[in-house]
Amino acid sequence: MKILIPTAKELNSKAEKVTGEKLSKKTKSIINEFSSKTIDELKSIYKIKDDKAKEEYGRWAKLTKKDVDTYPALELFNGLMYRNIARQSFNEDDSKYISDNVFITSALYGVINAYYPISEHRLDFLQKCKIGDTSLKNFWREDYDKVIENDDFVISLLSSEFEEVFSPASRDKFIKINFMEDKDGVLKTHSTISKKARGKFLTELVKGKVTDIEQIKNIEFDDFKYIEDQSSEKLLVFIAKR
Repeated sequence: MKILIPTAKELNSKAEKVTGEKLSKKTKSIINEFSSKTIDELKSIYKIKDDKAKEEYGRWAKLTKKDVDTYPALELFNGLMYRNIARQSFNEDDSKYISDNVFITSALYGVINAYYPISEHRLDFLQKCKIGDTSLKNFWREDYDKVIENDDFVISLLSSEFEEVFSPASRDKFIKINFMEDKDGVLKTHSTISKKARGKFLTELVKGKVTDIEQIKNIEFDDFKYIEDQSSEKLLVFIAKR
């Protein structure tokens, strides 16, 4: 079993440095492509302002020169989902479970172990940029598929942006998790609910050392409970009454 989570744009300035980053040929190809861009080109690709484009330009330049610090991926990313993962509470057993089961889908590094050492960067599959003559999604698809080819099922906490990198055949293995709030009988979901819940749900998976679907169905947190009549074989729905 593997648990897949996405990257995040926000980074944690307090993450502790580690050593040991290894760059694959594909990662080097992406670095070479982006480091060749001008500030104006990066501004257009990312759809960001001048100051942010200059920041990304500097990051890509450092990656090219290998003049960078590295951090465990799970600690470096700091978006809303990551801030809701109880990272500081994990003990040695929790860390082993994470090393064995939790993987991060990255547009720069591929599918990596949650503790894989990475550098500060900003890249996702929304950026319209080709590597050679192919899109980022197609560039990574074969590698993404290989990571889960021996798994019977995969817990996906991914957004559609990252799920779509996998081939349709690989996505058939996904058990998706949906989080909703019941407000006076009206079911609602939005990105804030989902991102917060994904982080807390991942914490529950880690703390419970969950390895099968029946265990997942028993998880309860922040008033979220598994609701069978809203769920299906490939979609597990958790609803919180507010």
